[in-house]
Amino acid sequence: MSMLNPYAKPSYVQRLKIALHYVLPQLAITQLAGWFANKQWGSLTHTAIKLFVQNYKVDLSEAVKQQPSDYASFNEFFIRPLKEGARPIVQDPQDLCLPADGRVSEVGEIVNHQLIQAKGHFFTLESLLADDKELAQSFEDGEFLTIYLSPRDYHRVHMPCDGTLRKMIYVPGELFSVNPFLAEHVPNLFARNERVICVFDTAFGPMVQILVGATVTASMSTIWAGIINPPRTQDVRVWDYPSSGDGVVALKKGQEMGAFQLGSTVINLFPKNTIDLNLNLRAGVPTKMGERLGTLKS
Repeated sequence: MSMLNPYAKPSYVQRLKIALHYVLPQLAITQLAGWFANKQWGSLTHTAIKLFVQNYKVDLSEAVKQQPSDYASFNEFFIRPLKEGARPIVQDPQDLCLPADGRVSEVGEIVNHQLIQAKGHFFTLESLLADDKELAQSFEDGEFLTIYLSPRDYHRVHMPCDGTLRKMIYVPGELFSVNPFLAEHVPNLFARNERVICVFDTAFGPMVQILVGATVTASMSTIWAGIINPPRTQDVRVWDYPSSGDGVVALKKGQEMGAFQLGSTVINLFPKNTIDLNLNLRAGVPTKMGERLGTLKS
């Protein structure tokens, strides 16, 4: 957990780091990272993956492919699948499971249409949901969970509960890094960054799962639509999905729903009085996909 005092002025070095993120050519850096990550350069790629694994202490023993030389490209390594059983899913039908490996950024109640981004910093529900006031109203006084995925983490994202996809919204935006330091110092970070909003119908009402982009996050994908970005458009894009019949997308708890090519952030929204969040979840706590997120209220 960060020991920074959010109410204290950042040091000179910290201010310099923050300013640098404002002036960096975020898109160009991200496009270059995506270009590099797609290349299949044999031993050069394998060496780069090996160095990455060593530097970030990636646990490849959990993966289906356990050697750097098993991967043809960085992207294949970033979205590596895990061995069956590596992430047990909570079995109680009343329990929801965590959607991703990572670390809790923030968690709690949505108060006065606001979510906490980091200590002392808030952003609005409407801005996060691309000013969709009707959708935002569904989560007024509800609960939220934000998980930060670091470069070392498993980069696939899973369903916290059974759900039927109702809508997907691509929102263009900035590509700030979403690491804890920037989350504490860049206002409205998650509502400013590029993101993919997925709206599901569930047994307890609507549930939203948001994939937030970041610097060098080359792409975000879903299992039903493939890679969403690129292309990176200037306009919000919306896809509507049927609740039954041809084209329906119905997913089970623990089932994979999407992936990041490099780490980023997942945000979940739940309606008021529908779930009791796991009290062990608090800022800075590590998460493992499949463990208990919360329990449905009886």
